[in-house]
Amino acid sequence: MLGTPEFAADPHAAYREMRRQHGSMVPIDLAPDVPATLVVDYRTAVRILNDPEHFPADPRIWQQGIAEDSPIRPMMQWYPNALRNAGAEHARYRQAYTAAIDGIDLHALHSTVEAIAAPVIASFAAEGGADLISQYALPLVFETLNRMVGCSMELGQRVATGMAALFDTVNAAWGMQTLSEALLELIALRRVEPGDDVTSRMAHHPANLNDEEMLYQLVSFYGAGLEPMQNLIANALLLMLTDERFGGDVLGGSLSTRDALDEVLFNDPPMANFAISYPRQPILIDSTWLPAHQPVLVSFAACNNDPAIAGGDRTGNRSHLAWSAGPHACPARSVAYLVAQNAIDQLLDTLPDLELAVPKDEIGWRPGPFHRAMVALPVRFPTSSALNMH
Repeated sequence: MLGTPEFAADPHAAYREMRRQHGSMVPIDLAPDVPATLVVDYRTAVRILNDPEHFPADPRIWQQGIAEDSPIRPMMQWYPNALRNAGAEHARYRQAYTAAIDGIDLHALHSTVEAIAAPVIASFAAEGGADLISQYALPLVFETLNRMVGCSMELGQRVATGMAALFDTVNAAWGMQTLSEALLELIALRRVEPGDDVTSRMAHHPANLNDEEMLYQLVSFYGAGLEPMQNLIANALLLMLTDERFGGDVLGGSLSTRDALDEVLFNDPPMANFAISYPRQPILIDSTWLPAHQPVLVSFAACNNDPAIAGGDRTGNRSHLAWSAGPHACPARSVAYLVAQNAIDQLLDTLPDLELAVPKDEIGWRPGPFHRAMVALPVRFPTSSALNMH
């Protein structure tokens, strides 16, 4: 089971054991009575990700056999969005989604992240310590997403509450409803009062998305942006605070924030196991028969660390699969890099003496089949650093 605390404590040991026992295709259970296959071989993953004909992302036949209250269902079931469709529908959704993201002004976004980061850092700078996930990465990423989407503070709060319940798979159905109601209000507003934001660009795109289609593109935008981006920032900070190549004293380190982000995307990508597809018919790959309509997940974390492609210094190497590949590859790569890099640089410029408050091996990891996420990232710093606030 990918969702166990034991797996979360040392996923790479688990991937190595899987590879030893099963080769490139690993039979797993995503939840009780939910069988799936996990791809742990880099070349096989690339082949599958680039073959939507045999490996479409549409789960509708599969989910007929999945209980309504299954904990993984909300993360995997069909929605009218780019992530969960194939063929012409996928193309239509993807065009609107990509155009809305491509319209984000990266130069303006840089200033937005700075403007959001400063008060967030100020909120804990006098305390001499903080949890960088709940007190920094989460509020910063969330407010950044709200601004990109054109969401007010009040609506954003409701989106946050719904999103958290959805990701924790405990009150998923309630979370989905809370989230949907808030976003439908936003969509109605932006149809009549368009602004320079993702929602407005999607609402007025020639693909002519209806309200439900708009809703699920936005759910997908928050889903792809919130947890993964907050975990990318946190996982990169953990690396920079514990690895002397980044200088411990980060500013004197030889490697950059961008290098840290790429290393995390290789070794501990925030979405560790995802890119789910459902073969149309039984198919033979690497001497393993994959059943029709049963989920196939790509383990980005395992594939990036496949011994067949490993070796050498990876600095500056971006051949990892953390953004996926093929027709479903992440369209917001440059946005994600910019937000994560700025968030980290703002924090370390303001609090240069930041250090981990517990030994690295005491950091806890949240169980779950899809993400690579710390429970908390506790740090400490001299309170006098707060005087550096610009």
